Amino acid sequence: MSIPLLKPGLPSANNATHLTGQKKISRKSNAINEKKHTVPWRYVILRLHEAVQEIVPHLNEHDHKRFSKGLARVFIDNYAAIPSESIRRLLALREAGIIHILALGEDYEMEINESRTVLKTEDNSYSFDVFIDARGQRPLKVKDIPFPGLREQLQKTGDEIPDVGEDYTLQQPEDIRGRVAFGALPWLMHDQPFVQGLTACAEIGEAMARAVVKPASRARRRLSFD
Repeated sequence: MSIPLLKPGLPSANNATHLTGQKKISRKSNAINEKKHTVPWRYVILRLHEAVQEIVPHLNEHDHKRFSKGLARVFIDNYAAIPSESIRRLLALREAGIIHILALGEDYEMEINESRTVLKTEDNSYSFDVFIDARGQRPLKVKDIPFPGLREQLQKTGDEIPDVGEDYTLQQPEDIRGRVAFGALPWLMHDQPFVQGLTACAEIGEAMARAVVKPASRARRRLSFD
């Protein structure tokens, strides 16, 4: 089994050196965990997004783009970090010869065909019968909704992003207002860039449940979205 690492910036030329570095980081992380020591600056980054995310819906278009290209990436990269235990397991599987790790770097192409997925770099080509893309979700628009009937109705409103209320029910078009719950994360990320995980899903689910009893009092603020 081969596992291609698609994270941008991961060096492809010196894979062994990178993995050696990961082992050192993993050992250091394990020692910190055993001592139950909290690294202050890491914890600040981990929790600071909870305060920062409150201002995101109120940013204008210019500031929102600037935020997305700068500070947002700090928080997103922090959340995208792989747990140290997973790293240790991955390295152990590699050392046992069960898996191979392919560091592709930034310059690669991915072709998705009916029967296989092919990854091409400048020097090599890798083919996979089964390929799981675990790079995380990306913001999507109305045109990306997989349900043709719903997509067509929402496209007629002229909005690129579904207009949902505080209870995550659709506000447009008017004939389905409050009748369809829409809590799919990729369509919420335009003004909630850090929405993810079981906690967020639970909160969205609770809001939808409340909608059964009481409709939303107002719509969530929507931003222009590229």
